[in-house]
Amino acid sequence: MMSRRNLTDLLLLTGAVAATRFLFRSHFLYDLDSVDFALGMRRFDPHVYQPHPPGYFLYICLGRLFNTIFHDPNLALVALSILASCGLVLVIYQMALEWFDQRAARFAGLLFLFSPLAWFHGTVALTYIVGAFFSALFGYLCWHVDRGRPGFLLPAAIVLGIAAGVRPSSFVFLLPLFLFSVRRTTLPGKALASAALLLTLAAWFVPMIVASGGLKSYFGALFMLWHLVPGKKTVWNSSPATSIARAFTIVFIYVLIFGAASFAPLGARLRKTPIDPQKKRFTLVWIAPALCFFTFIFLKFVNSGYLLILFAPASLWLGFWISEWYAHAALSKPLKLALIVGCAALNTLLFLDSPLYCSYRQVRRFEAELRSIQATLPQVGPPGNTLIVSFDSHFLGFRHAGYYLPDYLNVEYPELKLAGGARVFAMQGRDTRLLRTLPLASYTRFVLFPLPGNANRYPEYLMKVEDTFPAHSLQTIRFNGQTFVTGPVSDLPYLFPGVDPGLKRMP
Repeated sequence: MMSRRNLTDLLLLTGAVAATRFLFRSHFLYDLDSVDFALGMRRFDPHVYQPHPPGYFLYICLGRLFNTIFHDPNLALVALSILASCGLVLVIYQMALEWFDQRAARFAGLLFLFSPLAWFHGTVALTYIVGAFFSALFGYLCWHVDRGRPGFLLPAAIVLGIAAGVRPSSFVFLLPLFLFSVRRTTLPGKALASAALLLTLAAWFVPMIVASGGLKSYFGALFMLWHLVPGKKTVWNSSPATSIARAFTIVFIYVLIFGAASFAPLGARLRKTPIDPQKKRFTLVWIAPALCFFTFIFLKFVNSGYLLILFAPASLWLGFWISEWYAHAALSKPLKLALIVGCAALNTLLFLDSPLYCSYRQVRRFEAELRSIQATLPQVGPPGNTLIVSFDSHFLGFRHAGYYLPDYLNVEYPELKLAGGARVFAMQGRDTRLLRTLPLASYTRFVLFPLPGNANRYPEYLMKVEDTFPAHSLQTIRFNGQTFVTGPVSDLPYLFPGVDPGLKRMP
């Protein structure tokens, strides 16, 4: 039975997590994936990236459920992130308490509360913190299975199936832990757990395939995305330097996750508490599959949230090592407390004011730019005769242009080279299509949707785009602090040479 002190810790930690995430929540769909999810809540179709493959079907279903309460897709998904954050800190505290002691559990909970990256993901409409919660809950259940408690076997199987429906990659990363944990269970127990897992997977996979238009449509979109992005630089088709670079990226993201607490492993040198080697083996099986994937297959810095699936096991050990340092370091208690408060303050500053994409400052800057463009662009050209051309960008790209200016026809540059010919992603009315022909006859001009003002490579990229047009074709308009590049719609075939524009090609 949980003691009053433990219950007080949990209430304080959960309340602090909920308050800090709610107060700093985002008010617009921040990342292009966030827009994909909001579009998927309206009409689920991974073929046109509503949302992008592999679909995140249960996450979309949860978003729809929350949206019946909030009637705002961004707020619904942010509320889901906040709820998952609260659940995650509860599981981390409880598991650290069972593995070590109350002091280690408190430090592990504080690590999550003040983690710059975890804080950010608790405030935006993305899946990563929800996936981290299910990873933590699954790890907690599997630990009890591993300790010979069969009552946790079915819940573990069901949670794994649900985790796969929220983030399908979780199935790949967590299945080895499940197999490791059930190795000593009885054959009937293994059979029952396998059946529960398969039924849970089928419960969401079959409806997802139906909603996607069939297996061919779903897996066609999935393989297309794989070849366009992750499949390009795996260990099998790129140099070893690529994997080394990803390993360094993982180290940097580790620092971004834990901030000043990244140096907590130094506390391990002061360790006096004996460590159960089974906990070490369990942790290794928990984290190794994901680390191998991110090192040898795929990882980009802008997808730093991938690493949050490892937050729970990492925070358990870091909390323990900080606890050992606190108990045995040759420093006065006031100095130790001052160092802890200083580290928490530094982490808070990293979240609030760092120049990285995952800071509160950058979120607010993005939202201010988006509001300005949303208000100004209609004064540059009305939707009746103006078409928007936008770029494949995580921030202020094709998805944001199409979602927040739904009256316009919005097309994405560059065109896609598919087996059946060139296609262009287009949005209007917050719905996505994949076009063979651009319906340009109804429009007279186009405008390039501006990328973020802090994108250092935007001027260079824009120059390359402008070079595809004839001389003197484009016009630059500065209005209300925004810069727009516009031109006659009859020149768009120069930008999309493989797609039928519905107009005669200019000589």
